[in-house]
Amino acid sequence: MSTSEITTGASASSADALPDYAPVPRSAFGPALNEQGYYVGRVERNLYWVTDGTYQSAFLTTPDGVVLFDAPPTIGHNIQRAVDEIAAANGVTNEVSHLIYSHHHADHGGASSLFDKNVTRIGHEETRRLLLRDDDPARPPNEETFQDRRTLEIGGERIDLAWHGPNHSPDNILIHLPDHDTLMLIDIVNPGWAPIYHSNLTEDIPGYVEAPANALAYSWKHYIGGHNGRLGTRDDVTLHQQYIADIADNSRKAIETVDPTPYFQKYGENAWAAVRGYLDDVTATAAAPVIEKYTGVLAAADVFTESTTFAVMQSIRLDLGYGSYVQP
Repeated sequence: MSTSEITTGASASSADALPDYAPVPRSAFGPALNEQGYYVGRVERNLYWVTDGTYQSAFLTTPDGVVLFDAPPTIGHNIQRAVDEIAAANGVTNEVSHLIYSHHHADHGGASSLFDKNVTRIGHEETRRLLLRDDDPARPPNEETFQDRRTLEIGGERIDLAWHGPNHSPDNILIHLPDHDTLMLIDIVNPGWAPIYHSNLTEDIPGYVEAPANALAYSWKHYIGGHNGRLGTRDDVTLHQQYIADIADNSRKAIETVDPTPYFQKYGENAWAAVRGYLDDVTATAAAPVIEKYTGVLAAADVFTESTTFAVMQSIRLDLGYGSYVQP
């Protein structure tokens, strides 16, 4: 038997053993990609968005150059191709003059180095500190920073930047384009989809829970969430809020009702095994009704709800002190 036959057989066997998940609702899908693997479309007027079906970027064409919002490496060189396509169609410049970082993470900024060193990079002051710390040549640190609020006027276009505190990351900002009825807030709401691991790998759960309300306080129609294949709406953000609220409510109930005693009796001196068993039980108990409610409503609700429930439940315990008992 050849090596290729062995590999093929093992792969087929492994695939058969993989779990099955609920179908993805059609409402979760975005537009079809072109032959080069991207889609570029108008958001409103001279604001455009680009996606590879998993990540999103956006750009604003102005007489003074193109303002780029994030540069995900999975889109990579297709960002410039998308800009070139729009510039050629509209007879405007294709030169990127500004790049705004939503936050410092490499999956949203790792193609920044593809653009000229003379591009003005702008982001939160913490973004600069973290990029200097990480020393990644793919993500040149932003030269221009702000602390809480900054309004940019570039080529006659207004861009409002705001930091409402840590959420997904310590530096994640809200980008509002009031003249384009658009808000960009990355890694909080995935329109049409459940968050992936641990609430989109969030570092500050209370800030993550609060972030959608901060977003809805602004006036906008179009939402750029940074992930998956379509733009979002206010209804998407509201649905996400309800999903997280249901997880939080059920987490509180599970903290109150799941009995840890059997786990500590079973594992005795192995306290960590008992803790794991108990917290896994709390998580599964809290997640089950949420999975049932949102399967078919949010794509991958059956895939990642337990993981997000664990993160939210732990935040309720540790950040909010819920269920914390003092030894008498």
